[in-house]
Amino acid sequence: MGLLNKIFSKKAVLPPMDLGRLKADMHSHLIPGIDDGAETVKASIELIEALHELGYTKLITTPHIMSDYYKNDANIINEGLETMRAELIKRNIPVELDAAAEYYLDYEFESKIDGKELMTFGDNYVLFEISFLNEPEQLDSVVFKMRTSGYTPVLAHVERYPYWYADPTQYEKLVTMGVLLQLNISSLGGQYGPQTMKIGRQLIDNNMIDLLGTDCHNMNYIEILRSTLTDPHLHKVINSGKLLNAGL
Repeated sequence: MGLLNKIFSKKAVLPPMDLGRLKADMHSHLIPGIDDGAETVKASIELIEALHELGYTKLITTPHIMSDYYKNDANIINEGLETMRAELIKRNIPVELDAAAEYYLDYEFESKIDGKELMTFGDNYVLFEISFLNEPEQLDSVVFKMRTSGYTPVLAHVERYPYWYADPTQYEKLVTMGVLLQLNISSLGGQYGPQTMKIGRQLIDNNMIDLLGTDCHNMNYIEILRSTLTDPHLHKVINSGKLLNAGL
């Protein structure tokens, strides 16, 4: 009986998830040559084709805007966007491509809010990231400023900030403040280590994830995405009915 119990108690392997159920990815770096993502048009096309094969029909790409590293703005991003849209038409790739940005919460970010300069997606959503080393002191006030300015803040890869790992109430605080939480799918595949994967799973178990993103920079991300398609937590979050991706 012991052997039979072991045989029948084995967890069934789930089929690969069709990411087409999400319809849209809202976090990637596909505009060539302007941040740490795709370096060339050819590399960008390769990534877009791979994402389409995974099921996506819409890609909202989000180049970094960081005052000291990636001095992008709407003009630079939209110029690259039009270049890539033309390439997709020329190559007959049936993917809708749009662009916003991934803002770093730095010393210039608040002035961008004040100047109504932020590139948005969906229902005036703003994707932003914060330091991986220290929680920014001005996080609460900046979130408040975004919301009172008519924006909905979306915290990028919420599972990757290690200073919150010991205090999960911080995630509840973000939700209470009106922040939407975005998780990188590849975190569930171990891309950023076991602790990040553990936190990602916990956030899914607590039904706190609003958006899934690929954060795709290069083909290594694609390989990890492919390896994650049978992950039970990926299935759980997509089946939760909470995700906003499909409405973007």
